[in-house]
Amino acid sequence: MSHLGSRPTTGSGRHSDAPVRPRLSDGAPLSVDLSATDLRVLEAILAPMRTWSDPRFFGLSNIPDSGPVLLVANHNLLGIIDAPLLLPEILRKRGRLIRGLAENVLIQVPGVRHVLHYYGSVRGTRENCRTLLEQGEAVIVFPGGGREAIRRKGEKYALRWEGRTGFARMAIECGAPILPVAMIGIDDAYDIVADKDDVLLRPLRRVVEALGIHTELTPPLVRGVGPTLIPRPERFYFSVGTPIDPQPWRDARDLDEAAEQLSLMVQKAVREELTFLLGERSRDRGRTLFGRMRELLPV
Repeated sequence: MSHLGSRPTTGSGRHSDAPVRPRLSDGAPLSVDLSATDLRVLEAILAPMRTWSDPRFFGLSNIPDSGPVLLVANHNLLGIIDAPLLLPEILRKRGRLIRGLAENVLIQVPGVRHVLHYYGSVRGTRENCRTLLEQGEAVIVFPGGGREAIRRKGEKYALRWEGRTGFARMAIECGAPILPVAMIGIDDAYDIVADKDDVLLRPLRRVVEALGIHTELTPPLVRGVGPTLIPRPERFYFSVGTPIDPQPWRDARDLDEAAEQLSLMVQKAVREELTFLLGERSRDRGRTLFGRMRELLPV
């Protein structure tokens, strides 16, 4: 994995005419090149969840071989269980490493930050996103952020973008096509027993607040298989839709309005991909572990 070089220096008392190299925050590497061993390690780490969920992927051919592209996806429950399965699949099938924009709370943890940087993720800022797109990278963003992942009861597969338009503005300014991405599965693998608004989680809310984290990000109490935290073996489904070209909005006089229009179009496209996946799930006899085992029977 290649890392950024040192900051350009100047001679004593003189200004340097050397071009300033693009940089990412927190010392993140500008480019990342995973070796075959790196990929095998990642796949080994994800193997239990991949085996348990037996994921299905649709539309990966919509991801271009090169050039800047912005993948815009929905966050599911907890946000970190299903999304990592996309990275090795896209890397193997399309030969591209998807650069993620991580939550600040994750980047602030030294060990976690190192792992995220190693596999291409950076702090989720507009500056970092712009830098990656200008370098021709494929970047994935989750406009719903932590709030969409930290679900409440009754919010299964709900989009909580609440006027988030930064990603659309970035696509317009950088001329990067947008790919709507949908994921389902984990919201079916867990039930929310108590969420942030329940009295039961009041002590946890206080801990979250003491850590300087917004109480909206208080994680819910969930259960999977029986009363345990083991997710039910629901199949995960992923879909990448057709590209949305931001070119028609490039010359807009009001960039804020243009970003809002594009954001709404992308949100509609993500919902359409979710509907497609829910349809696939309803027809899939192998959705559950029992169904997958039955398919293996010589009948």
